[in-house]
Amino acid sequence: MNNILNTRRWAYAALLAAAALLAGCASGPREITSNVQSYSSMTGITLPATYRMELLPSQSQQQSFAKIEAAAEKALQRVGLTRDPRPDLARLVVQVGANASQGRAYHPAYDDWFYGPRFGFGMGWGGPYMGMGMHWMDTPPMVYYRGVKLVLRDQQSQKIVYETSASYDEVWMDDNVIWDILFDAALSDFPNPHQGSRVVRTVLQPKASKAAATNQPSSAPTASQPPAAASPAPSK
Repeated sequence: MNNILNTRRWAYAALLAAAALLAGCASGPREITSNVQSYSSMTGITLPATYRMELLPSQSQQQSFAKIEAAAEKALQRVGLTRDPRPDLARLVVQVGANASQGRAYHPAYDDWFYGPRFGFGMGWGGPYMGMGMHWMDTPPMVYYRGVKLVLRDQQSQKIVYETSASYDEVWMDDNVIWDILFDAALSDFPNPHQGSRVVRTVLQPKASKAAATNQPSSAPTASQPPAAASPAPSK
């Protein structure tokens, strides 16, 4: 019985935390945590440099990929890499990858026993009785996963000189900002990042009113030190 009560308390606390997170994002800054892995061998590549983007047929034929392509291009521009309209003269070749999925958070507390309608039958001082009720627990919260990857290749030697990826999974999602944040996080500390895994935190400021709007960026990624290992995505 104690284990059951502890499980209920854990699930209730998790839902309260998720509710507080969702409520807080509407009024104050939001911290986006990205798990980043980078590997660099940029020796001989002088910055700023130009690049051409190499898209797969499946990417070039997807209208929705245009937003991801634009986010990657903006992030590359911010670190000194400019897309060359003359592909044959570009110094680098950039390949872009992205994936998205979502699913209900998993925990043993969220099972058929823990939420849904309840029926009961028993004996009391007044004789047999039957009752029906609904438990307070709703379905588990939805968790969203987004991931990006960039591979930079020297066009002259065809050698891969930079590989980086960033991933994010949370109960909050806005694809209008997440792709930008992930590509910026993936390119944090470019071209000399910590080799391997690290956590990058980006503070996303709430949208300002038109009267107070400025040209200042709304987010800035910062790498945590010492580097932390990337956490696995939740089961989908």
